[in-house]
Amino acid sequence: MNRRKADRRRETSRAVRDVRERLSSSTGTRPAFDYELMLGYARNRVSAFAAVAVFVAVIAATASYWIALPLAAGWGTAALATLALNWLICRRFLGTSPEDVKLAYWRRQFAITEALFGLAFGALAFLPTAEPGQLGVFAFGALLTAIAVTGMVASNLPQAVIWGTLPMAVFGSAEMAMTQAFVGYTMAGFVVIAEGFFVLLAIRLHETSLTVLEFRAEKDALIAELEQAKAVSDDSRRRAEEANLAKSRFLATMSHELRTPLNAILGFSEIMKGEVFGPMGNDHYREYVTDIHNSGTHLLNLINEILDLSRIEAGRYALNEEAVRLADVVEDCHHLIKLKAKTKGLTIHEQFEPNLPKLWADERGLRQIVLNLLSNAVKFTPTGGEIWVKMGWTAGGGQYVSVRDNGPGIPEEEIPIVLSAFGQGSLAIKTAEQGTGLGLPIVQALVTMHGGTFDLRSKLREGTEVTVTFPPARVMEVMHQIAEPSGPDERRPGGFHDARRRA
Repeated sequence: MNRRKADRRRETSRAVRDVRERLSSSTGTRPAFDYELMLGYARNRVSAFAAVAVFVAVIAATASYWIALPLAAGWGTAALATLALNWLICRRFLGTSPEDVKLAYWRRQFAITEALFGLAFGALAFLPTAEPGQLGVFAFGALLTAIAVTGMVASNLPQAVIWGTLPMAVFGSAEMAMTQAFVGYTMAGFVVIAEGFFVLLAIRLHETSLTVLEFRAEKDALIAELEQAKAVSDDSRRRAEEANLAKSRFLATMSHELRTPLNAILGFSEIMKGEVFGPMGNDHYREYVTDIHNSGTHLLNLINEILDLSRIEAGRYALNEEAVRLADVVEDCHHLIKLKAKTKGLTIHEQFEPNLPKLWADERGLRQIVLNLLSNAVKFTPTGGEIWVKMGWTAGGGQYVSVRDNGPGIPEEEIPIVLSAFGQGSLAIKTAEQGTGLGLPIVQALVTMHGGTFDLRSKLREGTEVTVTFPPARVMEVMHQIAEPSGPDERRPGGFHDARRRA
């Protein structure tokens, strides 16, 4: 919910900022985008200056075939002068600091220089020739090429494209229409159509460039947000690590402080309960001493489980691995829990596969896993119920332990709660004695440390089954007996040579 609220606030602030910037811009876009588009126009014009100058020179040289050379040279000089003026203005714009740029002023400057170049180049159609109409086809091709080049190079500023190409189209179409011939009218129509096409193309290219800039701005904003989120995450992680360290220090300090008085309480209450130094003389005192001993035992178990879970979460629980027979561990745990199960009238069935090899595991961890599962089954199974303990091979070559009961079961929506620290199901709380809620989380953590899997399946009012599997890598394969050599004296070093010598 907090993340959604933060996203909504971020989107709202971004939308308000975009609207405010668009309202302050004369083009309807953000001022930063206007500057980027104008910057792209200036760079395109500067980079294309040499190619366009060569194009103008070639046109002037070719036009001298139909018109007088001084007139063609003068036209070429005028066109190159306006082109150079545009180049100088673009260079000056590129050298201006972005903070000092006035977008309206520079947009007007670019439009004026483009219009001057369009007027100079469009004058080609009106240059006098020896015979009227000789320059028509050549001027038609030159003007179409100039309109196309201007539309492509200056596409970042559609206004500059219109001001630069409109004089060329007007002069060219007017000159060709004045021939009063069908071919002239056709070429004039083509010039008008080309003008509209390249202006529309420039507008589309401008929109594409604007879209690219918007995407880039969104990407930059997203990167900034990700960096900010990463900084917040790093800070939160640092705080969590500090809190976890403080918790570990607190538990390490308080474990001794709590266990020392608890051991005294348990010891003295057990002495009083056994009446070692004489009878107490009052049955109520005996009940109170029993309650004190049971409460102290419960509190000590709770402290031990909290410390075990905190050590596992902090990565300080070291596995003391050795070869362990899983069947022996299960038998020992069954023996420990048998008295409590018998008191509640429970029946425990065992189904063990024979001759299982040893596991390479932590014996204390295995005992805690099996004992917690059996304790939960005994705790939450009603009087007269049954418990099944299975152990054997998995399909992949590992080993498993399964504990199933016919207790009240766990609703499906409460299984995540049961598997969380201090979590308990509602039906279990109502129908059985309450526990600490740390047994299953500790089992899960220990199984994960051994590389195994934990699976809990339960149906309401049908029972619960917990299966713990250990991977094949933990199973110690039995080595086959090596057959001894059968030849005479070949079992002793040098025996074969002694036999040869005797032979």
